[in-house]
Amino acid sequence: METLKSYNPATGEILGEVEITPAVVVPNIVAKAKAAQLAWGDLGLEGRAELIKATADIFVDRVQEHGELMTKEMGKPLKEAIGEAKSLGWGIEEELAEIIEALKPEVVEDGRLRSTIYHDPLGVVGAITPWNFPMSMPAWMILPSLAAGNTVVFKPSEETPLCGQAYADVLNEVLPKDVLIVIHGADDQGKAIVQSDVDMIAFTGSREAGKHIMREASGTLKRVVLELGGKDPMIVLGDADIARAAKFAASNSFRNAGQVCISTERIFVMDSVAQEFEHALTEIASVMTVGSGMGDADVGPMVNGHQRDHVLGQLEAAISGGAEVLAGGDGHYDNFVVPTVLGNVTDEMDIANAETFGPVACITRVSSVDEAVTKANDTHFGLGAVVFGGDSEETAEVARRLTAGMIGINSAPGGAVGTPWVGARQSGFGFHKSPDGHKQFTQTRVVTSRA
Repeated sequence: METLKSYNPATGEILGEVEITPAVVVPNIVAKAKAAQLAWGDLGLEGRAELIKATADIFVDRVQEHGELMTKEMGKPLKEAIGEAKSLGWGIEEELAEIIEALKPEVVEDGRLRSTIYHDPLGVVGAITPWNFPMSMPAWMILPSLAAGNTVVFKPSEETPLCGQAYADVLNEVLPKDVLIVIHGADDQGKAIVQSDVDMIAFTGSREAGKHIMREASGTLKRVVLELGGKDPMIVLGDADIARAAKFAASNSFRNAGQVCISTERIFVMDSVAQEFEHALTEIASVMTVGSGMGDADVGPMVNGHQRDHVLGQLEAAISGGAEVLAGGDGHYDNFVVPTVLGNVTDEMDIANAETFGPVACITRVSSVDEAVTKANDTHFGLGAVVFGGDSEETAEVARRLTAGMIGINSAPGGAVGTPWVGARQSGFGFHKSPDGHKQFTQTRVVTSRA
């Protein structure tokens, strides 16, 4: 039996191991899920939701256990991990209510014809999830899939197999056999799911992996929902509340050690307030502490040595190319990268273009709003963006000119309850959350008769 070992990135200790699923057996696993789907679909939308709802109390009871597991397995500070764990149980009833409402049959009449729009199961969904939010991201994919009447073959990240298994274990306490099947492994297992007879692929991860999935899925025209990378910009206008803007930049650049798809990675600041903003952000970054997520540190470790080396490589190249270190820049050790603020970041630097996924805030001064918008939009990505400015039409207009899927004005880019989590350009294909997001896990059918 070949196993996948899970390591604590802060200490290097082995936390546990799971059995690797041989890629050759994935088609058989998908066949089991397909066979189980018929009975699962027959339970009906509200019947399935009631069954899933029974997991809410289990998730609530295990908040501390799940939070500690997330911290130990991928490094995020415990307070953040506890928040993620809480969302699993305390948000499930609201989420299921939204899904039920979204997937109810809809009747449309025009006086001549009466059409009923049904949202039926697709079949089997292959869910391939990331390590940075190792329990909430599976929930985003799996809950709407299951509620819609699909069965799910779930591959958690090889970096966080214990978290993925723990999430699935709770659901499998109430689900019928083979409705949710977990497989473990890395690239080979993910490719096997994509090449199998699943009806849909839901994936969150890198842009390159997303492109591969789209190519493979095109052969049989599998449905895909892809949340990919980001290189999110922040624009600071001349009339912005600088203290508030700097506080947000620190939070959104360094949260989860910058290992967040919607992290602020590029900051464009008007010349008139650049010095003030740089000073404010540097002051915050300079007092932030680094250490194990189980302690009181503000910033935990990179998930592994490869990610650490990527971040440090970008930093070294940027500094060699003329970027100015305003905070951090050294003191890195093991898998830990010190929160770093760079000034004088220019367009040709790799750190200005390629996703960093680390605790680095890059500042570029600009002389006009047009320059800021042009630079912010000069990317293949388009997940989130932020504008800080006065309460004015100009600030709102700047936001509307940005090409991201989610744009925040003096706030984070995530939307209100019921809005989609959506990327533009090469940051996404399809989207999660919201009534329209839930419908993407279904097959729409229109049945029409004479009125």
